[in-house]
Amino acid sequence: MSATSAPRPEAIRAIPVRHPWRWVAAIVILLIAAGAIYIVATAPDLRWAVVQHFLFQDRIRLGAVATIVLTVIAMVIGVTLGIVLAVMRLSPNPVMSTVSWFYLWFFRGTPVLVQLFFWWNLPLILPTVGAFGHQVNTVDYINPFIASILGLGLNEAAYMAEIVRAGIISVDQGQTEAAMALGMRRTQILQRIVLPQAMKVIIPPTGNETISMLKTSSLAFITTFGELFRVQTEISSFNFRIVELLIVISAWYLFFTSILTVGQYYIERYFARGGQRELPMTPWQRFRRMLFTFHAPPPGPVAPVTMPRAH
Repeated sequence: MSATSAPRPEAIRAIPVRHPWRWVAAIVILLIAAGAIYIVATAPDLRWAVVQHFLFQDRIRLGAVATIVLTVIAMVIGVTLGIVLAVMRLSPNPVMSTVSWFYLWFFRGTPVLVQLFFWWNLPLILPTVGAFGHQVNTVDYINPFIASILGLGLNEAAYMAEIVRAGIISVDQGQTEAAMALGMRRTQILQRIVLPQAMKVIIPPTGNETISMLKTSSLAFITTFGELFRVQTEISSFNFRIVELLIVISAWYLFFTSILTVGQYYIERYFARGGQRELPMTPWQRFRRMLFTFHAPPPGPVAPVTMPRAH
């Protein structure tokens, strides 16, 4: 019998595979999470009235503002100095690359808490500093805010330098060589060609570093700077409601990190233009899609798929 006169094979209907254990695992996880929340929420010695009272208390709000200011300034210093250190690290000049390497080695190799404590106690070993016959007292300038900024900002610069360096070397070297062949200077190549393309690699870890900096700012309590953790420590040392105050500042930290997470998503989405065929949906677009397709009728029957008959 020839292939043309052969009977038509039956259509293949694809039946989705069911995964009942996924639902079982999801239910178990939800029950465990609900149980843990219930145990904490109904703790006999936990006073939710204290949490409500101090959540928007003036000192707590001032501590929240101080935390944001500290985070922003430290990140500005870290990003700016990190770009400089990354360029120095990639420089063909051995002196510049060595200095950059030593900076990264030192500040990434010592804990940030130790660095904060060092800057706060710098006047103990360096009471005066100056040049050309003009001396100033170090204690007049190394206050809690400056010590916190120096400790956090200089430490962050070491990590940002590696992030920026990774973004720069991710750009194809051929583009740099082509730009140099056209007569462009190194600074022009970096500003107009390399950095715009490297931003897709730099932005995601920079967003993570910003969120991490927000939480790391709590270490500034060692310098007596009035950020969130320091404020709650001072309040709880008088009323002895330690856990309640920790819940209060945790709510503030979660609020700030949520805002930063959303901002990071939109910035990543902006720099993803041109690198993806279709941009990822925004949270609002996902919500609208879920809202309007939740009650949509199920899809029709699967179109028949025919398999070629073997000869």
